[in-house]
Amino acid sequence: MDDTIEITGFTAAPFASEGIEHLVYRGGTGPAVIVLHEIPGLHPGVIEFSQRLVARGFHVVMPSLFGTPRKAVSGGYIAQSLVSACVAKEFTNWALNQTSPVTKWLRALAFDAHRANGGPGVGAIGMCFTGGFALGMMVDDCMLAPVLSQPSLPFAAGKKRSKSVGISNADLAIVKKRVEAGACVMGLRFSADKMVPDERFETLREELGEGFLAVEIDSSPNNPNKISTKAHSVLTLDFVDSVGHPTYEALERVLEFLDDRLRV
Repeated sequence: MDDTIEITGFTAAPFASEGIEHLVYRGGTGPAVIVLHEIPGLHPGVIEFSQRLVARGFHVVMPSLFGTPRKAVSGGYIAQSLVSACVAKEFTNWALNQTSPVTKWLRALAFDAHRANGGPGVGAIGMCFTGGFALGMMVDDCMLAPVLSQPSLPFAAGKKRSKSVGISNADLAIVKKRVEAGACVMGLRFSADKMVPDERFETLREELGEGFLAVEIDSSPNNPNKISTKAHSVLTLDFVDSVGHPTYEALERVLEFLDDRLRV
C-alpha cells in the first residue's frame, strides 16, 4: 500500500484486523460514516462525495481496498483493478449465500470508528463492488445506517446470482431481525443498470419489507432526465450536481437517512 498519497482534509494510517490490513483515510468530526469506494478505487469522485459528508458534519472513514488513491478513472484502470479485486481472497465475487471475508475487517473498522467518535452508531455506504458490504456489516448493532449504492456482487450471471444480495443466510437472518426491531437499509440503483438487476432489489424488498428504502432512478430509454441507459454510479461518476436532478435528490435522501439515524 502507498501511504504517501495525500488527500486534502484527511489523515492516513494503516488499519489491521482479521489478518487484513489496508490504508484508511479519516477526516471531519461527528458521527462516523464508512465510505467504501467502487471499482477502480478511491478515485476523485468518491473523495468529492466524502468531502460532502464531512461538510455535513460527519467523520468520514475511507479505506483504500484496491487501486490507487486519487487516481482518475479510465478504462484501463478499471480493468486492472477489477482483475486485482476478483482474484483477492478478501472478496467473494461469484459465490452464492456467502459474506465476503473483508466484511469482518470492515466491521472491526466500524467498531474502531464508533469507539473513537461516539454517537449512537455508525453508517456505511458501499458502492458497486463494495455495495453489499454495508449489508453484511449490519450484523453488528453499531451499524445503524447502511446504504447499498448500486450493489453489484455477486456478479449477476443467471437468475440465482441476480437475486442474491451477497451475504450468507445466517447473516441475512440477523439483518432481518434487526429490521424487525426498527432498523432500516437504503438501496440506490439506476433502473436500467444490468449490473444491479431488478431481482436483487426484489429480494431485498421480500426479505426486509418496509425496512428496505429503495431509491430507483429512471434510466430507461427516453427517460425525461436524459440519463444514460448505461448509468451505474449514483453518487459519483453519474452524479449530476444540480438541484432537482434525480441523482441530486438521491444524495439528499442519503444525507437525510444518515442524519435521522446517526444524530443523537
